[in-house]
Amino acid sequence: MIGKTVTRLLGAAVGMVMMTGAAAAAQYEWTFQTSETAGEPTFKYKQDWATNVAAMSGGRIKIEILPTGAVVPHNQTLDAVGSGILQGHMTDPSYFSGINPAFSMLGNLVGAWGNPLEFLEYMKVGGGEALYNELVEPYGLHLIGAAATGLESLPSKKPLRTVADMKGLKIRAPEGMVYDIFAKAGAAPVNLPGSEVYTALEKGVIDAADYTVFATNQAQGLHKFANNPSYPGFHSLPMVDVSINKKIWDGLPEDLKAILVTATDKLAYDLVFKLKKLDIAAVEEAKKDPNIHLIDMSQEERKKFRQIAQQEWAVWAKKNALCGKVFESVTKFMGDRNML
Repeated sequence: MIGKTVTRLLGAAVGMVMMTGAAAAAQYEWTFQTSETAGEPTFKYKQDWATNVAAMSGGRIKIEILPTGAVVPHNQTLDAVGSGILQGHMTDPSYFSGINPAFSMLGNLVGAWGNPLEFLEYMKVGGGEALYNELVEPYGLHLIGAAATGLESLPSKKPLRTVADMKGLKIRAPEGMVYDIFAKAGAAPVNLPGSEVYTALEKGVIDAADYTVFATNQAQGLHKFANNPSYPGFHSLPMVDVSINKKIWDGLPEDLKAILVTATDKLAYDLVFKLKKLDIAAVEEAKKDPNIHLIDMSQEERKKFRQIAQQEWAVWAKKNALCGKVFESVTKFMGDRNML
């Protein structure tokens, strides 16, 4: 009798555990849209982030990661997350420069960063993430954490050894500060989504592309049409904004908030180091192709480009109060570290 009772109790306990597990697995189900196509390495790493969140939360959070344009165009995810059409996004904030210029200053302060770890240091301990939440929370979003890819390469049909070589160059650039800085450097920027870069280079719509890291450019075949890539890059280091609908965030228990932040911090370093590894291998592959000519712009010319960029930072600092706060914050951070 006792044995049967114990068996029934154990069976009930196992059933309760299974029911609890099932309930936990369905507690939060979200859709996040990215700014990459499904074939890019960065997209896979973002899927890995969702897998980590599921594992760390014991299945309580399930996130579907969708490629660019799957639900809304690349430059409309801010509104989509704020309104609840999407629950989150993982994207380049520069796409929202037309909504608020501060997205450009925090999303891609062109010419500022020598490597992604400098940028991550600023965002994590230099006040950048707090300023970013000051920017996005009025739109109904909350920044879980900032990540970054790396210094972008610049595939070009024309060798870019000097800033003067940019004169008249039709270069793809997202709207905002990067667009304005290339224009100030003498180029003729063209605003196109990243998904159109390959076709635009192939058809001669553009001569060069501010797009992404060297390895992705190589894998996508951009160097067939733009066989003078600048590497290492000298211009863009865009932020990866990992944000969620603010009402959802505010309603989460503290342990799940901590899990999301921790998983996003891991993503940040995965992107930096895994993409760097891919870049190194892709550069070696490109060197074997006699038709690809890697250009490493001299430090003197890089300094000229940065001086142009710094002039534009000051212009953008006057666009609104938050832009001014970002300018003061970033320049103080860089000045304290002798980076200016």
